[in-house]
Amino acid sequence: MQSMRDIKRRINSVKNTQKITKAMKMVAAAKLRRAQEKAEKARPFFGKTREIITDLVLYTSDATEHPLIAKRNGNRHLYIVINSDRGLCGSYNARVVDKARESFEGEEEVSLIVIGRNARDFFRKRDYNILSEYINIDDYPDYWFSKKISDEIISLFKEDIVDRISLVYTHFNSAISQLVKVIPLLPLTGLMELDEADHAGQQPDYIYEPSPDEVFDVLLPKYINNILYSALLEAKASEFGARMTAMDSATDNAGELIDNLTLLYNRARQAAITTELTEIVSGAEALK
Repeated sequence: MQSMRDIKRRINSVKNTQKITKAMKMVAAAKLRRAQEKAEKARPFFGKTREIITDLVLYTSDATEHPLIAKRNGNRHLYIVINSDRGLCGSYNARVVDKARESFEGEEEVSLIVIGRNARDFFRKRDYNILSEYINIDDYPDYWFSKKISDEIISLFKEDIVDRISLVYTHFNSAISQLVKVIPLLPLTGLMELDEADHAGQQPDYIYEPSPDEVFDVLLPKYINNILYSALLEAKASEFGARMTAMDSATDNAGELIDNLTLLYNRARQAAITTELTEIVSGAEALK
């Protein structure tokens, strides 16, 4: 049985840990509020952009000939994996990595662009083909950071280095619910798979100036950038939500452990008192 001194030392150690997890929970909660606000504000803009691009692709006869839309037959698949730089956020990092590995299981020509130190370290140790890596990401990524990534992937696609590009990220639902998603980025054939019946009676009459190709050259890169920017904001909100939940659970678990250790300490203290009383009574009886 542990001595009272050892138990007391453990109680103090757990209390110190509890203070740290509680502080981390409060920090994560403060960051979550701002990250969630930014993610929710970006959703309407992203939705409207997608609606406009969808209409343009569906109702422009030569849209499928554009290099960012035309389907390719190659098997070179690039995945962009958005993860975090830090841990202590529950299963957040593991779920993203597991979803990514599940997505490209069975594919022979897979390359990666990793965003976040955890994903970088995981895939590097397993000798995956990492084309680019982005670490030490800001808590609130800006538009220009996503543009840097989108310019890179568009360049890789146009130069025929990859045939398909997909994005793996975590969509924020709430602090306790985040969904890992895999969405196709390039080519934009996913837009062509939408049911035209959903747009029946709404067919717009677009006039392109100077030409459809030049309009697509401007709009499609912006659309890709919007997707990446929105995904980065969603991923950061998910990370903070997962960390807040994990630290809240850790704080509660520490409290339960302190209660159990306190009970054990009291039992040891009572046993010590009982032993001392027994020795005193025995000594008194021996003197009679």
